[in-house]
Amino acid sequence: MKVAKFGGSSLADGPQLKRVFEIVSADPQRQIIVVSAPGKRQEDDIKVTDLLIEYAQAVITDRDYRDIVQQIKNRYHEIGEYFELNEIDLADIDQQIDHLAQKHYRSFDYLFAAFCAHGEYLNAQLIAKAFTHQGLPARFVDPRTLGFLVDDNPRNATLLEDSYQAMAEFELAVGERLIVPGFFGYTKNGDMATFSRGGSDITGAIMARAFQADLYENFTDVSAIYAANPKLVDHPQAIAQMTYDEMRELSYAGFAVFHDEAIIPAIQGQIPINIKNTNRPNDPGTMILPRQAIQNTRPVTGIANSNRFAAIYLHRYLLNKDFTRQILEILSQYGLSYEHMPSGIDDLTIILDKSLTNQEQIDHVLAAIQEQVQPDELRWIPNYGIIMIVGEGMRNRVGAMTDIVTPLKEAGISLQMVNQGASEISIMLGIQPELAAEAVQAIYHNLFQ
Repeated sequence: MKVAKFGGSSLADGPQLKRVFEIVSADPQRQIIVVSAPGKRQEDDIKVTDLLIEYAQAVITDRDYRDIVQQIKNRYHEIGEYFELNEIDLADIDQQIDHLAQKHYRSFDYLFAAFCAHGEYLNAQLIAKAFTHQGLPARFVDPRTLGFLVDDNPRNATLLEDSYQAMAEFELAVGERLIVPGFFGYTKNGDMATFSRGGSDITGAIMARAFQADLYENFTDVSAIYAANPKLVDHPQAIAQMTYDEMRELSYAGFAVFHDEAIIPAIQGQIPINIKNTNRPNDPGTMILPRQAIQNTRPVTGIANSNRFAAIYLHRYLLNKDFTRQILEILSQYGLSYEHMPSGIDDLTIILDKSLTNQEQIDHVLAAIQEQVQPDELRWIPNYGIIMIVGEGMRNRVGAMTDIVTPLKEAGISLQMVNQGASEISIMLGIQPELAAEAVQAIYHNLFQ
């Protein structure tokens, strides 16, 4: 049995959903289909989830939302009419959209979660109806029916471990197609709560683990994961196979195919993952596997980069005595989590994810460090780039660092930080964001060409 997840670009309109229908029909092993909300039909389009966010904001601020509601309805009608669904089916979708503004919610956060979750919730219902109408019986399954329960964090939910047992007891008939909405679950109080990032990917991985799938297929708009960003490197090599650890390292540092936390349930269940292209479903894609399942490894599998970071740098003599503990306590006090903390005897760089911080937190942390630690130098670096070079073949390999640093030296690019992970499969470079593209190109050409 296979779990297949389809992203928003694969479900953006009727013709795209027709391709999904053909993919699902072609393989009876594809029994659990996890779906996202309809994405962009073209570059300047608006995702349905973004329209639902606008709808939620209008309800909260008591603004007229009729135009937004009509836009949302039009997106689902466009898909339904392509598959010649009847007016009763589409009226049911319309009523649920209207009902969102009339319900009572425990808080604005739960309101936002419910509105956002309905992009997937409504699309799964519509897809089940469309598939059945096309002659492929499909059943919409509400996550609540599966026992898909999450904690009481409405916009950053975590699955409750007991849910796996409940889902394992769900009866799945031979050849049956279940259409499951991604991105959300239910709290024990019955409220919808969404995952933070990579939500439908998380749902797909959870389904794969819960039902012990033979394969988790993640359909997207690319035919493989590439060794470098195609926007930075012309025609980078496609990666045929990679390990779970390599995927997580590369996702963390900027590979957009997966959020780094999204595949953890599949890893826990040791479920193979296949990244495939909805528009070219016969392409082999990229397989993500346990380390022991991959026999031949390149020295380097991929190079990723991200400019989403910022950093606090400080210098103080005898910093390694007790001051690091004080700094960690300050970060905790102001709710600031760090990503990396490379250090020397007297120097420390605290690398932060800018999307998880705000200026008020930073101001408080800097003031507290200045007062308690009294550093000789304290700097806030608002933009900090990271490049991650990843490969199982780098374990215990002599010369790996030279192959990475030499092309940067020849290109006249200086580094702000170099750090090799304890796993020995990744080397992280800190760099000025404006130099990141040139650095990736230089490293790639040295390693792959």
